[in-house]
Amino acid sequence: MQTAVVVLALLLIAGLVAAAVGRRVQRRGFSTIDERVAFRALHTASQAAPPLRMGLTSASAGRSAKYLRELLGAPAIALTDEDGLLTWEGPGEHHAAPLVEAAQGPLHSGRPTVVNDLACGDPDCPVRGAVVVPIAVDERVAGTLIATTSQEPGTGLLRAATETARWVSTQLELAELDRSRAALAQAEVRALRAQISPHFIYNALTAIASFVRTDPERARELLLEFAEFTRYSFRSQGDFTTLAEELHNIERYLTLERARFGDRLQARLQVAPEVLPVAVPFLALQPLVENAVRHGLAGKTGVGTISIIALDAGAECHISVEDDGVGMDPDLLLGNDMATGAEADRDHMGLGNVNDRLRSVFGDDYGLVVETALGAGTKVSMRIPKFAAGVRAS
Repeated sequence: MQTAVVVLALLLIAGLVAAAVGRRVQRRGFSTIDERVAFRALHTASQAAPPLRMGLTSASAGRSAKYLRELLGAPAIALTDEDGLLTWEGPGEHHAAPLVEAAQGPLHSGRPTVVNDLACGDPDCPVRGAVVVPIAVDERVAGTLIATTSQEPGTGLLRAATETARWVSTQLELAELDRSRAALAQAEVRALRAQISPHFIYNALTAIASFVRTDPERARELLLEFAEFTRYSFRSQGDFTTLAEELHNIERYLTLERARFGDRLQARLQVAPEVLPVAVPFLALQPLVENAVRHGLAGKTGVGTISIIALDAGAECHISVEDDGVGMDPDLLLGNDMATGAEADRDHMGLGNVNDRLRSVFGDDYGLVVETALGAGTKVSMRIPKFAAGVRAS
């Protein structure tokens, strides 16, 4: 009878505790314990992800290990690479050496292994066994995840560690992709710089030389503009700049071109002050303006006008460069990038470069939009999000 009363009392207490926990969970926005557990796991994974997106190093492993350990609920975990131990998180680090040795199997075979009987002289040590699973990046084993246990390793721990290692592999592959994209963007900017120099430098220096005797002061001013233009165009740091900086450099470019074209070249700028701090890909506007001058106005008789407009459009900045020049066949303007497959005129490859970079950074919906026809001038437009992940002017 007394036992029944005790059991009834315990059940009543458990019910009250469960109800209190349930109310607390509901107050925090979760209707069930399962939802809270799922949220906690997702939150923990989100904290482990940023370090891993930097690649598999001692620093990134050390910053992510405590969250991976929490995900697995293991007494301790370790991460290794081909050179050995990257980090150990939790007690029992005196077991690291045999476990790193055991990791050589998964590193070479790509298959997990189970380590039993890790008994030691410390009766309080919670590490008694472990599973070692490979971490693959692009089908190459780059390291291992070691998850320990206080008892004999079971299939549950093995499955959990395997799935966690797959998730780690995904983050590392994304890190490789980020590095590849960054390298590609830098290569594209270098190619664009190389393309600008032969097109522009000769004409600019020739125009400056024409003023050396007739107007030395103007020649000096133009040389300073040319020096600032080249310093900006060939700078080595940063993939992004502000719209204000990009427009300032375009003003230098137009000053130098006016020295060659004189009053034949007119420019009109309409820029909303709100969009001046917006981050844009470095040298995103220069090819558009250069194309307008060289292919819109250079072949036109009489005065030609270039209009550069940057408008505030809520979450975006809308930019366009328009000329009233001779126009051209739109299928040739961006070559292979946005046309039908015809080989691009080398003079227009800069626009294809800009189009590719815009789409790579902001998504496929943010490429260049071209409106042109023979004899009707050309207008090239772009949309730039005011805020985008990983985009910051430097």
